[in-house]
Amino acid sequence: MASPHDTDPHSVDMDPRSVDDPRNVCPSDADFYASDRPAHPLLPEDRPRGGGPATPLRHRGTWETVALVAAVILVIMVGIALFP
Repeated sequence: MASPHDTDPHSVDMDPRSVDDPRNVCPSDADFYASDRPAHPLLPEDRPRGGGPATPLRHRGTWETVALVAAVILVIMVGIALFP
């Protein structure tokens, strides 16, 4: 019995009835991985790096944060009051 290193990796589990079929051609690794690449693989970047946003980011103010925390505390207190 031949060792796995002596056999062709592209014809290992092949049906012996299809060995002579001309359609039964396995591409090389280079052909297989090149099949889905564009003709010119060096394309311009679609999202260029660098630069900043045109307008500065605006964060939530102090009052919005206080209102959010107060609403959460209120919901917790109402839940405790309704379900003692």
